[in-house]
Amino acid sequence: MSTNDAIGPSDHHAYMRLALQQAEKSPSKPSNFRVGAVLLDSGSNHILATGFTLELPGNTHAEQCCLQKYADAQGVKEENVGQSLPDQTVLYTTMEPCNLRASGNLPCVDRIVRTKTLGRPGIQKVYVGVKEPETFVGENKGRAKLAEHGVESISVPGFEDEILKIATAGHQGVQ
Repeated sequence: MSTNDAIGPSDHHAYMRLALQQAEKSPSKPSNFRVGAVLLDSGSNHILATGFTLELPGNTHAEQCCLQKYADAQGVKEENVGQSLPDQTVLYTTMEPCNLRASGNLPCVDRIVRTKTLGRPGIQKVYVGVKEPETFVGENKGRAKLAEHGVESISVPGFEDEILKIATAGHQGVQ
């Protein structure tokens, strides 16, 4: 990806808007939330990767897609991506990262925590648009787990209605 001259380095609303644009690319399904994410080197204002739910093969989540795409670009396995991340890496995601996956896949919170390996800082901050609704796995305790591992979770307000409308498109009983 490239340095983003159009967005200032601390314009959290603009990066959340970019994540929301990613979420809109996700297919509408009754069994998934449509989520978008942006992986950013906040030190250089360089977008490392973007992702959205079901972008990559399998039952993939937006955060997982960001990490996998960046790992692929660096020639490393996704589980080792923390070794390649810049020191000031942050993640913007339209919805709180999952702490439990009904599919049995590794939760996004665990993928984020795993980036802090071998003394590397990994992802230090996660900017979140909304909490995950309790639709599929009940209460999400992802923010608490991030905090336990030294990852700051920061709410970016102002997008809640739009995020939930996009996230739940395709769900029964949701207009």
